[in-house]
Amino acid sequence: MKFVLVFGPQAVEKMTVGQELSSITDLKLFHNHMTIDMLVPFFDFGPDMWKLSTLFREEIFKHYAKGDKYGMIFTYVWAFNEREDRECVENICNIFSSQGGDIYFVELEANVEERLKRNKTPNRLEQKPRKRNIKQSEENLLNSMDTYRLNSEQGEIKQENYVRINNTNLSADEVARMIKKEFML
Repeated sequence: MKFVLVFGPQAVEKMTVGQELSSITDLKLFHNHMTIDMLVPFFDFGPDMWKLSTLFREEIFKHYAKGDKYGMIFTYVWAFNEREDRECVENICNIFSSQGGDIYFVELEANVEERLKRNKTPNRLEQKPRKRNIKQSEENLLNSMDTYRLNSEQGEIKQENYVRINNTNLSADEVARMIKKEFML
């Protein structure tokens, strides 16, 4: 079992890269908005939504990790200055590693101008209904930069299977092929 965690700030193309990687491997994509968008209509972005999202994700991970599938890609906006996010990542990775899974970290980064363009792409808006309010989505993207550190610092990630890719000028297909080659997926 392989578990590929694709992380980085909003609109860096985590989901799109995950879609491309899934199309050229046997990995299944589970992007973070699959649980968020299911729950927000009932609970907004409050504590109940986050609690249930975490519970659903953990149960999906536990059941999937016990199976005989090739592996999973999961996308995540990791706030490195938030202890809870580090604990969440450790917990997810432990679920897979406890079942003998191999863990791969893929960190994406892109400049804010490119991320603002990507925030409006048809694929993103189709797959993530909560992002269709472009003004609100852009405000959230920009405001989060004042509160959270959404990319790691040099040497912060100690994971053996780790790659950091600046995909500002790369297509999602190019990045997926780089990941596949790097980790021999």
